[in-house]
Amino acid sequence: QVQLAESGGGLVQPGGSLRLSCAASGSFFAINTMGWYRQAPGKQRELVATITTSGITNYADSAKGRFTISRDNAKNTVFLQMNSLKPEDTAVYYCNAEIKTLSYNVYTFWGQGTQVTVSS
Repeated sequence: QVQLAESGGGLVQPGGSLRLSCAASGSFFAINTMGWYRQAPGKQRELVATITTSGITNYADSAKGRFTISRDNAKNTVFLQMNSLKPEDTAVYYCNAEIKTLSYNVYTFWGQGTQVTVSS
């Protein structure tokens, strides 16, 4: 069974930084694209950033210049470094991964989410 486990959320003041981590565990053949999404209260879940196996990244306009996504393929882990945080970044952040299972089918898996609160 494949699981994604996020960590690193918390409370931070405006202008501060946080680093989120998400590790995939279980039995699978390979991980393709990994990413981060977020959902603020009363809003739909939205893309923050994605990264392919080869390191090609894609960012939402709101994240460009402030957030950096990276991954460690050997550890099946994706990171999100968030700098210059704003109150509007407050949301539950979800890890996402396209994983090729042992049956060679590709499924999208989600983590349970980690709360990020930006407030003074």
